[in-house]
Amino acid sequence: MARHRDPLTKDLFSWEPPKVGVGYSDDVIGRGRLDNKIARLISQALRDAREDGISRAEVASRMSGFLGRTVSEAMLNKWSSEGSEEHRIPLDAFVGLVHATDAKELLGFVPGQFGLTVIENEYAELIEERLLDDHIEELQARKQALAARRKIRR
Repeated sequence: MARHRDPLTKDLFSWEPPKVGVGYSDDVIGRGRLDNKIARLISQALRDAREDGISRAEVASRMSGFLGRTVSEAMLNKWSSEGSEEHRIPLDAFVGLVHATDAKELLGFVPGQFGLTVIENEYAELIEERLLDDHIEELQARKQALAARRKIRR
């Protein structure tokens, strides 16, 4: 007879650690030229926004308000198209896109190109604390080594 699982009991093996770094996966970014990667990222952010009920027209309107200049839906379409080689998103518009879509995953791309990671603020203090602990351990080990050498010389 099969045992029925209690729906109120949590599965200990289903736990996954929280995502610390901000960014899209390599599956989204893909390979190829840098401008194509950026277009794919913009396209993904716009798809994610659409899934959250935010149309491209609404994204364009929010970006326009944030930037203080007109951003059209057609501009978004060109920036998200890998085939549109003459239209690249300016940096201020990229920031406006993050603001309008709340796609913070976009922020991980540029630092990722240099081997860096963007993290949420809540993890920064934990990392600094761990680095301090490591430094304290290193200092204590050096202090103990000096004390041991001093004892040997006596």
